[in-house]
Amino acid sequence: MQAGASSSTGHGATILGVEGLALSPDERAFLRDADPWGFILFARNVADPDQLRRLTDDLREAVGRDALVMVDQEGGRVQRLRAPHWTDWPAAMDSAADGPRAVYLRHRLMGQELRAVGIDADAAPCLDIADHATHPFLRNRCFGRDAETVTLMGQAAADGLLAAGVLPIVKHMPGHGRTRVDSHHDLPVLDVALDDLDTTDFAPFRALSDLALGMTAHIRLTQLDDRPATASPAAIRLIRERIGFKGLLMSDDIGMNALSGTPAERATAAVAAGCDLVLACNLTRAEFEQVSEAAGRMSPKAQVRAKAALARRGPPDPASPADLRAELAALLAG
Repeated sequence: MQAGASSSTGHGATILGVEGLALSPDERAFLRDADPWGFILFARNVADPDQLRRLTDDLREAVGRDALVMVDQEGGRVQRLRAPHWTDWPAAMDSAADGPRAVYLRHRLMGQELRAVGIDADAAPCLDIADHATHPFLRNRCFGRDAETVTLMGQAAADGLLAAGVLPIVKHMPGHGRTRVDSHHDLPVLDVALDDLDTTDFAPFRALSDLALGMTAHIRLTQLDDRPATASPAAIRLIRERIGFKGLLMSDDIGMNALSGTPAERATAAVAAGCDLVLACNLTRAEFEQVSEAAGRMSPKAQVRAKAALARRGPPDPASPADLRAELAALLAG
C-alpha cells in the first residue's frame, strides 16, 4: 500500500484498533500506510482525559485527516470510559425504565464526554429486542422487549448523541435479540420466518434506517443461507433492501469466534458480502496488516456513504452539561 493514499482511490476499508495508550513509531508508520477509514478504542487505550485527547489527535495525525474515532460506550457493562474521569452510565434497559427523555439526556451527556476527548462516534444504540431467553451478554444492552419501545428509546439515544456532535452506530443488524448464544464465542442461529421478523426484529432498524452508520450481527438466519450475516450477500441485501438501511455498513468485530477462518479470510468474506468496512479490534500486528491487505480500499459506493456520514458529524450544540445534568436529576427525582 502507498503511504497517504489519495481519497480518490478510497481509504482502507477498515476501522482498526490500536495497541495501547500511545502510538509507537512503528504503529504510526503502519497506520499511515494502511490508511484505515477510522479507529476504535478500548479500555486498554484509556487512562485519563489528557492522555486520551493526545491519542485521538495522534491517530488523526497518523493518517493526515480528521478520521472518525469510535468507541463502545453503551452504559452498563459495555463502556470503555469510566469513573473517576467519566460518568458510569446505566445499561440501556435500566435507562429505558426512566423514559425517553432520560435516555436522550444521558446520551447527550455521554456524547459531550466523548467529544471532549476527540471521540466522534459511538457504537450505540443497540436496537436488538430482548426476550426472556436472550443471552446475558446482550439482554440488558437492549432497550426493551418490543419493537415500539426499542424504536422509541433508540431514537432518543441517537438524537442525544447527534446533538452532542457524535455519530450513533446502530447495531446489530438485522437483529440479535432472539439468539441464545454469545457471538464472541459461537455462531448464533436465528430460525424464524422473515415475515415474522418484519414486524419485530427488523422494525427498529427500519425505523432508524436514515442514520448514517450501522453494524452487522454475526448471526445466521436459516431462512437465507448457512453463513453469518456479516459474510452473507443475502443478509446484506436484506439489510439494504428489506430493512432499507442506506448508510455506511461496518462488520461487527471480525475477531469474534462466530466467524470462521483467519482474520484475513473473514475480512475478505465481509467485503465480498457487501460490508463497506471491516471492524478489526483485538488482533496482533501481523493480523492487522493481513486484514488491511485483505479488505483493500473502500468501494466507490462506500466512499459516497462515508462522505454522507461524515457530513452529519456536526459541531456539538452549546448546551451546558450542568444544565443537562440538573434536568436529568429533576426528571429522576420526579
